[in-house]
Amino acid sequence: MENIKRTVAIHVLCWLLLLSYFYLGQILEKGSGPSYFGYSMTFVQIVEFYICYLWVFPFFLKKGRLPQLAGGILVAMATFIALRYLIEEVLYLKFLGIHNYASQTPALEYIQDNLYYGSSFIIIPAAIWSSQNAFKAERIHGELKEEAIKAELAFLKSQINPHFLYNTLNYLYSLAIPVSDKMASAVLRLSDLMRYTLTEQEDGKVSLEKEIDYLSSYIELFRMRFEPGFYVNFDVDASNSQLRITSLLLISFVENAFKHGVTADPQNPVRIVLKADSKRLLFEVENRINQHEKDKSSGIGLYNVQRRLDLIYPEKHHLNIENTGKKYKTTLTIQL
Repeated sequence: MENIKRTVAIHVLCWLLLLSYFYLGQILEKGSGPSYFGYSMTFVQIVEFYICYLWVFPFFLKKGRLPQLAGGILVAMATFIALRYLIEEVLYLKFLGIHNYASQTPALEYIQDNLYYGSSFIIIPAAIWSSQNAFKAERIHGELKEEAIKAELAFLKSQINPHFLYNTLNYLYSLAIPVSDKMASAVLRLSDLMRYTLTEQEDGKVSLEKEIDYLSSYIELFRMRFEPGFYVNFDVDASNSQLRITSLLLISFVENAFKHGVTADPQNPVRIVLKADSKRLLFEVENRINQHEKDKSSGIGLYNVQRRLDLIYPEKHHLNIENTGKKYKTTLTIQL
């Protein structure tokens, strides 16, 4: 809310300064203030500015959207021309008895004349929006660089103990094989989870197939622990499992469901759905809320996930969280 108030205040101040410059110049030059036509011109230019600033450029000034951009600019220009005609040639004539253009002015001449007056307030918002977007991209790049440095330091500090634990788990697996197949399988799955967390990629991404395998191992480890009273449905529909996504991005949603949800109700199993094609990934997790849970803390949880999504997939993801008090559902979509 404070950001919105600050943005509105900045816009109001900029318009006041700009209009003061224009109108003060007219007063000093002509000795009189703006006319009714000056007011109407200012109004329609402001309308055109915000059509471009809030809609056209944020949505269409992107790679591959040139036709939509051209269409949006035409809509903004058409709005400028139509609104100016409505005010100056219809409303002013009806209520003030004045109008700006001669009655016999051809429509084509009127349009050509207004293309000149309206074009500047298409260029100005384009320049402002592009500058703001460049500053935003630079800020996000700086935050990513800072986060990468922190992550690298944390990773280096944690290397010794995880590797020791991973090697120890492999040793325990060899000891467990003669004793219990179930125990050996549990140790092996835990070892696989540990190995995955230690896998380091330069870009921090892994194939979707590996992320799915990690989720499956995690779920199966819990199933071994709580069976037969463990009800989780994991549905995967990935036409291209070699797609690359950020590693360990999806596990927090599953952890959250197991920690705060009910996994022992066969009528309301935890539902996990992963769908992916060449353009989009959809990941849904839905669970019944445990009303008797004592630990209400969410830990690192979803806050860190949202932070990572904002930094790694800016303007390419949508995270929706639904909490009815009885059921909890998270839906994540990522444009790949």
